[in-house]
Amino acid sequence: MRITVKVGTSTLAHATGRLNIQRMEALCKVLSDLKNAGHEIILVSSGAIGMGVGKLNLPGRPKDMPTKQAAAAVGQCELMYTYDKLFNEYNHTVAQVLLTGEDVHSEQRSRNMRNTIFRLLELGALPVINENDTVATDEVGVENTIGENDTLSAIVAAAVHADLLILLSDIDGLYDGDPHRDPAAHLIPTVPCLDEHIMALGGGSGSALGTGGMATKLKAARIVTEAGCEMVIANGAKPALLYDIVAGKPVGTRFLAKEA
Repeated sequence: MRITVKVGTSTLAHATGRLNIQRMEALCKVLSDLKNAGHEIILVSSGAIGMGVGKLNLPGRPKDMPTKQAAAAVGQCELMYTYDKLFNEYNHTVAQVLLTGEDVHSEQRSRNMRNTIFRLLELGALPVINENDTVATDEVGVENTIGENDTLSAIVAAAVHADLLILLSDIDGLYDGDPHRDPAAHLIPTVPCLDEHIMALGGGSGSALGTGGMATKLKAARIVTEAGCEMVIANGAKPALLYDIVAGKPVGTRFLAKEA
């Protein structure tokens, strides 16, 4: 099975912006084990700006573009250094792939991106993908940005014909209300169709260090399910849940692929 896993800043970092090393170690161990079992793994990882914030001792996520891009430049180094070190413990080689909007909006560059990822998988490497926030000029609109990694992971999953996209977040899945405000809100285990009612559950933006909220995740679900790929939203605090998700067990919220 070809699996794309997207992990958000809230999963990778403490509220301080510093790395949650225990969480990252657990994630890399599970992904390595799934790879050992024969699955092809593509990791889309947020966290560059958030980690740069911690590394540079900034008071919070910067709002001005130069500081935001400087934080991304510093944080991306720490992010990839950590992934390289952790995956190397399980004899897996990682490959950094930084993308901009032009890489996915241009047909030729999108094809080049797809061919590179296919070749990395053939060579046994584990692609670690992020938006190139150091040069992207919108989210970090204009045409050279993607915006956030929920959308990026969906575009990548659709492009490489992934069987499954897993979005690891700070929430257990999609609820019929806001679980932070409504204790009676219920988790929706399966979404067979993205109708107007489901899309309306998107709500607002994400955590303090990240950019993605439920609305971006539902947008991602629409992209991949229309491409014939299933998607699951699950809690990134428990990386071991990935085993059950891949096995098809009821974890988080599963969005069923559209039938051709």
